[in-house]
Amino acid sequence: MAGDSETKRAREGDEGTPSSRPPSSSDGRVSSHALALAKRRHDDASGEPFIRFKGVKKRFGPKIIYSGLDLELRRGETTTVMGASGVGKSVMLKMLIGLIPADSGTITFDGTEITAMGERELHDVRRRIAYLFQGAALFDSLSVGENVAYGLREQFWNTMSDKEIRSRVEESLASVGLPGIEEMRPSDLSGGMKKRVGLARTLALHPEVLLYDEPTTGLDPINTGRINNLINRIKKELQITSLVVTHDMGTAFSVSDRLVMLAKGRVLLTGTPDEFKNTRNTYVKDFIEGRAPENEDVATLLAHH
Repeated sequence: MAGDSETKRAREGDEGTPSSRPPSSSDGRVSSHALALAKRRHDDASGEPFIRFKGVKKRFGPKIIYSGLDLELRRGETTTVMGASGVGKSVMLKMLIGLIPADSGTITFDGTEITAMGERELHDVRRRIAYLFQGAALFDSLSVGENVAYGLREQFWNTMSDKEIRSRVEESLASVGLPGIEEMRPSDLSGGMKKRVGLARTLALHPEVLLYDEPTTGLDPINTGRINNLINRIKKELQITSLVVTHDMGTAFSVSDRLVMLAKGRVLLTGTPDEFKNTRNTYVKDFIEGRAPENEDVATLLAHH
């Protein structure tokens, strides 16, 4: 475990001025692989949606989550999904990677329908999509470096050498502004640093799509700003397609190209941040501004759930 002085320096780094460097290799330069990925994604961009949910229905017992979800995500954009608790935001992420099956409708990824895929085909899709868990989901028994390397060892155990994995870990930690902390433990880190290590672990896989599940939950305003800056830098430098689920309106308006509001099993509204700020839809406006009626009966609360 790192000594007290190392821990202190690491924590001070988390509380200091956020790095303005783009995702880079350990020597401060954007990696050639990252540049190649960005170029390919830019060249591949077209009018066709990269990810599409069409007529998707999902229910758990008597509770209807989606009664007809229609949503398109464009390559290289950041789309943020908002809605009341329990509306199905995280369910959407899990349906996209096949952890939860849709009851009906279709989900298409890069032109291929995934709703009817078997586990082997889904494995290939999941290698192109990275999921940043709400609580970072780091293993306390592993060092920071081992945590970042975990997905690489699981997915590329037969194609990447230990030296290549160590290099990828170093590059990924540098890209989130945390170089040189491989030997530290998650218990040595602040909440903001844990989030960044979780993000480094996803970036190490060189994904085409990043799924952020409440990326700023539990963070103070300064660390929230740092995570927002990282999300924007990653999008700018790598052209990664991102799907963000959040209740944090500051994050939603800071990182998004498009916003989506879910309600009553469907998409209620989709548009740019400016369009959302100027919407006349009272439900959306109240949600954004955090306005709630003083007196609501149970039926009204259930109707908005």
